[in-house]
Amino acid sequence: MGNRDDYPIFFDRAGPFCLSDVAARAGAQLGEGNGEIEISDVLPLDRAASSHLTFLDNPKYLPQLSDTKASACLVKPALADKVPSGTVPLVTKSPYHGFARAMQYFYPDAMRSKCVGWSGLEEARDVNKPETVNSTVPSGGLIHATARIAADAVIEPGAVIGREAVIGSGCMIAAGAVIGARVQIGERCYVGPCASVVHAILQDNIVIHAGVRIGQDGFGFAMGPEGHIKVPQIGRVVIHNDVEIGANCCVDRGALNDTVIGEGTKIDDLVMIGHNVVIGRSCVIVAKCGIAGSSTLGDFVVMGADAGVSGHVNVGTGAQIAGTCHVKDDVPAGARMGGTPARPFREWAREIAAIRKLAARPTSKK
Repeated sequence: MGNRDDYPIFFDRAGPFCLSDVAARAGAQLGEGNGEIEISDVLPLDRAASSHLTFLDNPKYLPQLSDTKASACLVKPALADKVPSGTVPLVTKSPYHGFARAMQYFYPDAMRSKCVGWSGLEEARDVNKPETVNSTVPSGGLIHATARIAADAVIEPGAVIGREAVIGSGCMIAAGAVIGARVQIGERCYVGPCASVVHAILQDNIVIHAGVRIGQDGFGFAMGPEGHIKVPQIGRVVIHNDVEIGANCCVDRGALNDTVIGEGTKIDDLVMIGHNVVIGRSCVIVAKCGIAGSSTLGDFVVMGADAGVSGHVNVGTGAQIAGTCHVKDDVPAGARMGGTPARPFREWAREIAAIRKLAARPTSKK
Protein backbone atom coordinates (compact mmCIF):
# COMPACT_ATOMS: atom_id res chain seq x y z
CA MET A 1 0.00 0.00 0.00
CA GLY A 2 1.21 3.51 -0.76
CA ASN A 3 1.34 6.61 1.39
CA ARG A 4 -1.69 8.65 2.34
CA ASP A 5 -1.64 10.71 -0.84
CA ASP A 6 -2.04 7.54 -2.91
CA TYR A 7 -5.31 6.61 -1.23
CA PRO A 8 -8.63 7.31 -2.92
CA ILE A 9 -10.90 10.20 -2.03
CA PHE A 10 -14.45 8.99 -1.50
CA PHE A 11 -16.34 12.28 -1.82
CA ASP A 12 -16.30 14.95 -4.51
CA ARG A 13 -15.52 18.52 -3.53
CA ALA A 14 -17.42 21.53 -4.89
CA GLY A 15 -15.91 24.98 -5.36
CA PRO A 16 -13.67 26.84 -5.15
CA PHE A 17 -15.80 29.62 -3.68
CA CYS A 18 -14.90 33.20 -2.85
CA LEU A 19 -14.41 33.92 0.85
CA SER A 20 -17.37 36.31 1.08
CA ASP A 21 -19.69 33.55 -0.17
CA VAL A 22 -18.21 31.05 2.29
CA ALA A 23 -18.67 33.51 5.17
CA ALA A 24 -22.31 34.09 4.20
CA ARG A 25 -22.99 30.37 3.93
CA ALA A 26 -21.31 29.75 7.32
CA GLY A 27 -23.32 32.54 8.98
CA ALA A 28 -20.12 34.37 9.96
CA GLN A 29 -19.00 37.99 9.79
CA LEU A 30 -16.06 38.54 7.46
CA GLY A 31 -13.20 40.23 9.30
CA GLU A 32 -10.64 42.53 7.78
CA GLY A 33 -9.46 40.87 4.60
CA ASN A 34 -10.13 40.30 0.94
CA GLY A 35 -13.55 38.74 0.45
CA GLU A 36 -12.60 37.72 -3.08
CA ILE A 37 -9.97 35.21 -1.90
CA GLU A 38 -10.72 31.79 -3.35
CA ILE A 39 -11.33 29.04 -0.79
CA SER A 40 -10.86 25.53 -2.18
CA ASP A 41 -11.38 23.27 0.85
CA VAL A 42 -12.05 22.97 4.59
CA LEU A 43 -9.27 21.43 6.70
CA PRO A 44 -8.20 21.23 10.38
CA LEU A 45 -5.93 23.89 11.88
CA ASP A 46 -2.79 21.77 11.61
CA ARG A 47 -3.34 20.74 7.98
CA ALA A 48 -4.84 23.87 6.47
CA ALA A 49 -2.78 25.84 3.97
CA SER A 50 -3.30 28.80 1.67
CA SER A 51 -6.76 28.75 0.03
CA HIS A 52 -8.19 26.64 2.89
CA LEU A 53 -10.81 27.43 5.51
CA THR A 54 -10.33 26.13 9.06
CA PHE A 55 -12.10 26.60 12.40
CA LEU A 56 -11.45 26.75 16.15
CA ASP A 57 -14.20 25.70 18.52
CA ASN A 58 -12.46 23.61 21.22
CA PRO A 59 -10.02 25.69 23.36
CA LYS A 60 -7.80 22.60 23.60
CA TYR A 61 -6.62 23.34 20.07
CA LEU A 62 -5.87 27.03 20.65
CA PRO A 63 -2.06 26.46 20.45
CA GLN A 64 -2.52 25.29 16.84
CA LEU A 65 -4.20 28.56 15.85
CA SER A 66 -1.02 30.63 15.89
CA ASP A 67 0.69 28.18 13.49
CA THR A 68 -2.14 27.71 11.00
CA LYS A 69 -1.49 28.59 7.37
CA ALA A 70 -5.19 28.78 6.46
CA SER A 71 -6.54 31.69 4.44
CA ALA A 72 -9.49 32.03 6.83
CA CYS A 73 -10.59 30.72 10.23
CA LEU A 74 -14.01 30.51 11.90
CA VAL A 75 -13.62 31.78 15.48
CA LYS A 76 -15.63 33.20 18.34
CA PRO A 77 -15.54 36.99 18.78
CA ALA A 78 -13.28 36.74 21.86
CA LEU A 79 -10.61 34.94 19.83
CA ALA A 80 -10.66 37.05 16.68
CA ASP A 81 -7.50 38.90 17.73
CA LYS A 82 -5.68 35.57 18.19
CA VAL A 83 -5.94 34.73 14.49
CA PRO A 84 -2.48 35.12 12.91
CA SER A 85 -1.74 37.69 10.26
CA GLY A 86 -2.37 36.33 6.81
CA THR A 87 -5.47 34.47 8.04
CA VAL A 88 -8.83 36.23 7.80
CA PRO A 89 -11.06 35.77 10.87
CA LEU A 90 -14.65 34.74 10.20
CA VAL A 91 -16.39 35.71 13.42
CA THR A 92 -19.37 33.74 14.68
CA LYS A 93 -20.87 32.83 18.05
CA SER A 94 -20.69 29.15 17.09
CA PRO A 95 -17.69 28.22 14.92
CA TYR A 96 -18.74 24.56 14.88
CA HIS A 97 -22.13 25.43 13.38
CA GLY A 98 -20.34 27.58 10.81
CA PHE A 99 -17.98 24.71 10.05
CA ALA A 100 -20.93 22.35 9.55
CA ARG A 101 -22.57 24.73 7.08
CA ALA A 102 -19.29 25.28 5.23
CA MET A 103 -18.73 21.53 4.96
CA GLN A 104 -22.20 21.08 3.47
CA TYR A 105 -21.34 23.81 0.94
CA PHE A 106 -18.08 22.16 -0.14
CA TYR A 107 -19.19 18.51 0.14
CA PRO A 108 -22.90 18.30 -0.66
CA ASP A 109 -22.63 14.66 -1.79
CA ALA A 110 -21.23 13.66 1.61
CA MET A 111 -24.57 14.22 3.32
CA ARG A 112 -25.14 10.53 2.66
CA SER A 113 -22.62 7.70 2.62
CA LYS A 114 -21.59 6.16 -0.67
CA CYS A 115 -21.94 2.41 -0.65
CA VAL A 116 -21.22 0.32 -3.74
CA GLY A 117 -21.57 3.16 -6.26
CA TRP A 118 -23.94 1.40 -8.63
CA SER A 119 -25.84 3.36 -11.25
CA GLY A 120 -27.49 0.20 -12.58
CA LEU A 121 -27.16 -3.55 -12.24
CA GLU A 122 -26.20 -3.79 -15.90
CA GLU A 123 -22.72 -2.73 -14.79
CA ALA A 124 -22.27 -5.88 -12.73
CA ARG A 125 -20.16 -8.74 -14.04
CA ASP A 126 -22.02 -11.87 -14.96
CA VAL A 127 -20.44 -14.19 -12.43
CA ASN A 128 -21.84 -17.25 -14.20
CA LYS A 129 -19.62 -16.59 -17.24
CA PRO A 130 -16.10 -17.83 -16.50
CA GLU A 131 -14.55 -15.51 -19.09
CA THR A 132 -15.65 -12.44 -17.10
CA VAL A 133 -14.50 -13.44 -13.64
CA ASN A 134 -11.77 -15.54 -12.06
CA SER A 135 -12.58 -19.21 -11.69
CA THR A 136 -12.01 -18.98 -7.93
CA VAL A 137 -15.01 -16.66 -7.56
CA PRO A 138 -18.05 -18.81 -6.75
CA SER A 139 -21.35 -18.12 -8.46
CA GLY A 140 -23.55 -15.61 -6.67
CA GLY A 141 -21.24 -12.67 -5.93
CA LEU A 142 -22.26 -9.33 -7.44
CA ILE A 143 -19.14 -7.57 -8.68
CA HIS A 144 -18.98 -4.16 -10.32
CA ALA A 145 -17.36 -4.19 -13.74
CA THR A 146 -14.68 -1.71 -12.65
CA ALA A 147 -13.59 -3.65 -9.55
CA ARG A 148 -10.07 -5.12 -9.59
CA ILE A 149 -9.82 -8.50 -7.87
CA ALA A 150 -6.69 -10.64 -7.61
CA ALA A 151 -6.76 -13.93 -9.51
CA ASP A 152 -6.64 -16.05 -6.34
CA ALA A 153 -9.13 -14.03 -4.27
CA VAL A 154 -12.36 -15.77 -3.28
CA ILE A 155 -15.70 -13.94 -3.38
CA GLU A 156 -18.42 -16.07 -1.80
CA PRO A 157 -22.07 -16.12 -2.92
CA GLY A 158 -24.09 -13.07 -1.98
CA ALA A 159 -21.10 -10.77 -1.55
CA VAL A 160 -21.25 -7.38 -3.28
CA ILE A 161 -18.12 -5.63 -4.58
CA GLY A 162 -18.52 -1.95 -5.47
CA ARG A 163 -17.28 0.39 -8.16
CA GLU A 164 -13.46 0.67 -8.47
CA ALA A 165 -12.88 -1.51 -5.41
CA VAL A 166 -9.50 -3.27 -5.19
CA ILE A 167 -9.09 -6.68 -3.52
CA GLY A 168 -5.62 -8.17 -3.23
CA SER A 169 -4.12 -11.62 -3.50
CA GLY A 170 -5.21 -14.33 -1.07
CA CYS A 171 -8.29 -12.47 0.19
CA MET A 172 -11.61 -14.05 1.05
CA ILE A 173 -14.82 -12.01 1.04
CA ALA A 174 -17.45 -14.10 2.81
CA ALA A 175 -21.11 -14.53 1.91
CA GLY A 176 -23.24 -11.43 2.25
CA ALA A 177 -20.34 -9.03 2.79
CA VAL A 178 -20.36 -5.60 1.12
CA ILE A 179 -17.19 -3.92 -0.13
CA GLY A 180 -17.94 -0.31 -1.02
CA ALA A 181 -16.92 1.87 -3.94
CA ARG A 182 -13.17 2.63 -4.17
CA VAL A 183 -12.35 0.57 -1.07
CA GLN A 184 -8.84 -0.87 -1.16
CA ILE A 185 -8.10 -4.20 0.52
CA GLY A 186 -4.54 -5.52 0.58
CA GLU A 187 -3.34 -9.12 0.54
CA ARG A 188 -4.44 -12.13 2.63
CA CYS A 189 -7.39 -10.35 4.24
CA TYR A 190 -10.64 -11.92 5.40
CA VAL A 191 -13.95 -10.06 5.52
CA GLY A 192 -16.57 -12.10 7.37
CA PRO A 193 -20.22 -12.83 6.60
CA CYS A 194 -22.51 -9.81 6.37
CA ALA A 195 -19.72 -7.38 7.23
CA SER A 196 -19.57 -4.04 5.41
CA VAL A 197 -16.43 -2.10 4.51
CA VAL A 198 -16.97 1.33 2.97
CA HIS A 199 -14.82 4.51 2.72
CA ALA A 200 -11.84 2.48 3.93
CA ILE A 201 -8.28 1.38 3.17
CA LEU A 202 -7.18 -2.01 4.54
CA GLN A 203 -3.57 -3.13 4.34
CA ASP A 204 -2.44 -6.80 4.63
CA ASN A 205 -3.28 -9.81 6.84
CA ILE A 206 -6.40 -8.23 8.32
CA VAL A 207 -9.30 -10.22 9.77
CA ILE A 208 -12.75 -8.62 9.87
CA HIS A 209 -15.26 -10.88 11.61
CA ALA A 210 -18.97 -11.29 10.94
CA GLY A 211 -21.23 -8.27 11.15
CA VAL A 212 -18.48 -5.65 11.47
CA ARG A 213 -19.32 -2.16 10.18
CA ILE A 214 -16.37 -0.14 8.91
CA GLY A 215 -16.46 3.33 7.39
CA GLN A 216 -20.00 4.55 8.07
CA ASP A 217 -20.75 8.15 9.11
CA GLY A 218 -19.17 9.40 12.27
CA PHE A 219 -21.63 10.88 14.76
CA GLY A 220 -21.06 14.48 13.73
CA PHE A 221 -23.71 17.10 14.50
CA ALA A 222 -23.53 20.74 15.48
CA MET A 223 -26.07 20.71 18.30
CA GLY A 224 -28.38 23.61 19.03
CA PRO A 225 -31.81 24.58 20.37
CA GLU A 226 -33.06 25.18 16.83
CA GLY A 227 -32.04 21.71 15.69
CA HIS A 228 -28.91 19.74 14.96
CA ILE A 229 -26.89 20.42 11.80
CA LYS A 230 -25.26 17.42 10.19
CA VAL A 231 -21.51 17.68 9.64
CA PRO A 232 -20.49 15.80 6.47
CA GLN A 233 -17.95 13.09 7.28
CA ILE A 234 -15.40 13.11 4.44
CA GLY A 235 -12.55 11.19 6.10
CA ARG A 236 -11.71 7.52 5.79
CA VAL A 237 -10.83 4.49 7.89
CA VAL A 238 -7.23 3.30 7.48
CA ILE A 239 -6.40 -0.11 8.98
CA HIS A 240 -2.77 -1.22 9.05
CA ASN A 241 -1.28 -4.71 8.78
CA ASP A 242 -2.19 -7.65 11.04
CA VAL A 243 -5.23 -6.08 12.68
CA GLU A 244 -8.13 -8.28 13.83
CA ILE A 245 -11.58 -6.84 14.51
CA GLY A 246 -14.19 -8.92 16.35
CA ALA A 247 -17.80 -9.52 15.43
CA ASN A 248 -20.29 -6.65 15.35
CA CYS A 249 -17.76 -3.88 15.98
CA CYS A 250 -18.29 -0.43 14.47
CA VAL A 251 -15.50 1.81 13.19
CA ASP A 252 -16.69 5.23 12.02
CA ARG A 253 -14.82 7.06 9.27
CA GLY A 254 -13.22 10.40 10.07
CA ALA A 255 -14.84 13.79 9.72
CA LEU A 256 -11.84 15.61 8.20
CA ASN A 257 -8.92 13.44 9.31
CA ASP A 258 -8.88 9.66 9.01
CA THR A 259 -9.81 7.11 11.65
CA VAL A 260 -6.68 4.95 11.99
CA ILE A 261 -6.07 1.52 13.56
CA GLY A 262 -2.38 0.70 13.99
CA GLU A 263 -0.47 -2.41 13.02
CA GLY A 264 -1.07 -5.55 15.07
CA THR A 265 -3.95 -4.19 17.14
CA LYS A 266 -6.54 -6.75 18.28
CA ILE A 267 -10.13 -5.72 18.92
CA ASP A 268 -12.73 -7.94 20.59
CA ASP A 269 -16.46 -8.15 19.74
CA LEU A 270 -18.91 -5.25 20.15
CA VAL A 271 -16.39 -2.41 20.30
CA MET A 272 -17.33 1.11 19.12
CA ILE A 273 -14.61 3.35 17.64
CA GLY A 274 -15.67 6.92 16.85
CA HIS A 275 -14.63 9.24 14.07
CA ASN A 276 -11.05 10.59 13.90
CA VAL A 277 -9.84 8.12 16.53
CA VAL A 278 -6.20 7.09 16.15
CA ILE A 279 -5.20 3.77 17.71
CA GLY A 280 -1.53 2.84 17.89
CA ARG A 281 0.32 -0.42 17.26
CA SER A 282 -0.40 -3.69 19.08
CA CYS A 283 -3.20 -2.38 21.26
CA VAL A 284 -5.68 -4.79 22.87
CA ILE A 285 -9.28 -3.59 23.18
CA VAL A 286 -11.66 -6.01 24.89
CA ALA A 287 -15.41 -6.42 24.31
CA LYS A 288 -17.93 -3.59 24.67
CA CYS A 289 -15.36 -0.79 24.87
CA GLY A 290 -16.20 2.61 23.45
CA ILE A 291 -13.70 5.18 22.18
CA ALA A 292 -15.20 8.59 21.46
CA GLY A 293 -14.29 10.82 18.55
CA SER A 294 -10.86 12.43 18.08
CA SER A 295 -9.23 10.43 20.88
CA THR A 296 -5.76 8.93 20.51
CA LEU A 297 -4.39 5.70 21.95
CA GLY A 298 -0.63 5.20 21.92
CA ASP A 299 1.08 1.89 21.15
CA PHE A 300 0.45 -1.19 23.33
CA VAL A 301 -2.54 0.29 25.17
CA VAL A 302 -4.82 -2.28 26.85
CA MET A 303 -8.49 -1.59 27.56
CA GLY A 304 -10.48 -4.05 29.66
CA ALA A 305 -14.07 -5.02 28.91
CA ASP A 306 -16.71 -2.25 28.96
CA ALA A 307 -14.13 0.53 29.38
CA GLY A 308 -14.59 3.89 27.71
CA VAL A 309 -12.57 6.89 26.54
CA SER A 310 -14.15 10.33 26.17
CA GLY A 311 -13.62 12.49 23.11
CA HIS A 312 -10.41 14.47 22.42
CA VAL A 313 -8.45 12.47 25.04
CA ASN A 314 -4.90 11.12 24.67
CA VAL A 315 -4.06 7.76 26.26
CA GLY A 316 -0.30 7.31 26.45
CA THR A 317 1.78 4.41 25.17
CA GLY A 318 1.60 1.27 27.32
CA ALA A 319 -1.27 2.51 29.48
CA GLN A 320 -3.67 -0.03 30.96
CA ILE A 321 -7.34 0.82 31.42
CA ALA A 322 -9.21 -1.56 33.73
CA GLY A 323 -12.56 -3.07 32.81
CA THR A 324 -15.55 -0.69 33.28
CA CYS A 325 -13.12 2.22 33.73
CA HIS A 326 -14.07 5.46 32.00
CA VAL A 327 -11.37 7.93 30.98
CA LYS A 328 -12.26 11.62 30.69
CA ASP A 329 -8.79 13.20 30.89
CA ASP A 330 -5.41 12.49 29.28
CA VAL A 331 -3.60 9.40 30.61
CA PRO A 332 0.22 9.37 30.92
CA ALA A 333 2.29 6.68 29.20
CA GLY A 334 2.51 3.48 31.24
CA ALA A 335 -0.23 4.47 33.68
CA ARG A 336 -2.65 1.92 35.14
CA MET A 337 -6.14 3.36 35.57
CA GLY A 338 -9.38 2.16 37.14
CA GLY A 339 -12.77 3.44 38.23
CA THR A 340 -15.22 6.05 36.99
CA PRO A 341 -13.97 8.64 36.43
CA ALA A 342 -10.59 7.03 35.82
CA ARG A 343 -7.84 7.48 38.39
CA PRO A 344 -4.57 5.66 39.16
CA PHE A 345 -5.30 2.01 39.80
CA ARG A 346 -3.81 1.84 43.32
CA GLU A 347 -5.73 4.95 44.37
CA TRP A 348 -8.94 3.44 43.01
CA ALA A 349 -8.23 0.10 44.75
CA ARG A 350 -7.65 1.86 48.11
CA GLU A 351 -10.94 3.71 47.72
CA ILE A 352 -12.77 0.44 47.06
CA ALA A 353 -11.11 -1.16 50.08
CA ALA A 354 -12.01 1.80 52.30
CA ILE A 355 -15.63 1.72 51.18
CA ARG A 356 -15.76 -2.02 51.82
CA LYS A 357 -14.49 -1.49 55.38
CA LEU A 358 -17.06 1.21 56.00
CA ALA A 359 -19.83 -0.99 54.71
CA ALA A 360 -18.67 -3.86 56.96
CA ARG A 361 -18.92 -1.81 60.17
CA PRO A 362 -21.82 -2.86 62.39
CA THR A 363 -24.59 -0.32 62.57
CA SER A 364 -25.30 1.15 65.97
CA LYS A 365 -28.52 0.06 67.64
CA LYS A 366 -30.71 2.60 69.36
